Amino acid sequence: MEEYKLGQMETRFAELIWENAPVSSGELVKLCQKALEWKKSTTYTMLRRLCQRGIFQNQDGVVSPLLTKEEFHGLQSEKFVEETFQGSLPAFLAAFTRRKKLTDQEIEALERLIRQEGGK
Repeated sequence: MEEYKLGQMETRFAELIWENAPVSSGELVKLCQKALEWKKSTTYTMLRRLCQRGIFQNQDGVVSPLLTKEEFHGLQSEKFVEETFQGSLPAFLAAFTRRKKLTDQEIEALERLIRQEGGK
């Protein structure tokens, strides 16, 4: 799961890319300098790290996501359920709802999701 875990600064960096993609690497340096107060070398180091992990790509000086933000979070969630609950979504939901009761609206939304996804 390590490739789908991001630290706080990696997350802020990834958010910048997702919000601005596709973005030239030069423009990304400027965005990071302004938003994160990073030097050019820090931006390129972080970019290289996240590209190696298969989250983004830098092709001909244009940075773009290989995974959308939603796909990335989906993979994080799948890995968490797999590692923590042996892949059992019902076990995860049971553990989750022991501490936080779902509202009727949340239950209905989950039921709709299950029906929609189950029909694929």
